[in-house]
Amino acid sequence: MKTDKILATRTHKIIYQVGDTAVKVFDKNFPKADVLNEALNQAMVEETGLPIPRVLGVNVTEDGNWCITSDYIEGKTLEQIMEEDPANVEKYMREFVALQMEVHSKKMPKLNKLKDKWNNKISASKELNATTRYELHTRLSSMPKHNKVLHGDFNPSNIIVDAKGRYHVLDWSHATQGNASADAATTYLLFALKDQKMAELYMDTFCEMSDTARQYVQRWLPITAASRLGKKLPGERELLESWLDVVEYE
Repeated sequence: MKTDKILATRTHKIIYQVGDTAVKVFDKNFPKADVLNEALNQAMVEETGLPIPRVLGVNVTEDGNWCITSDYIEGKTLEQIMEEDPANVEKYMREFVALQMEVHSKKMPKLNKLKDKWNNKISASKELNATTRYELHTRLSSMPKHNKVLHGDFNPSNIIVDAKGRYHVLDWSHATQGNASADAATTYLLFALKDQKMAELYMDTFCEMSDTARQYVQRWLPITAASRLGKKLPGERELLESWLDVVEYE
């Protein structure tokens, strides 16, 4: 595969530009089923009309690695733009939330359900004791069921802004259907792991623009923290475990 340049390096994958396409190449340890599921998620979300790159193919490289080929979107990430223009960060945050709300306005019944995914993660977690798992399962089952499209990793590094100022949403590997506030709790967590001030700006903006009570989003935080704990990412454990303490034992 003749590549133009590396666009991004992630755990277990490297994304290359090849002409007017982006090719995400997975390492040999990455499960084939997960590659195919990511491509399927992206293809299903495409059908909703959201501004995302089209899936163009799923192949195996000459070296035997699975890869997904999509449209290449020229531009900067919203994360870069926010860092370069901090004076307008509130304006960018409102545009970011508006885009997330557009995602949540769509439905795709064929997507996996978020509640099922999180229940499975909680059950499989070796980081949680039986009491905490029980409390988290109980809280999750009590939360209202919705069927909105959820990105699952919605953060400014996954938004590309092109030369005309149009926003494009990348990386649909975690897409599910479910409750919008669960997706917001995940986005808040992703901000908080890097910058608590940005996390609070996001929470305030999301709750105002979507007319959602802050307390409602916060009720999802222990569940999304528990689902992420299993990734065992460096430097995250302390913050995630502190959020698990929010679970109310009754």
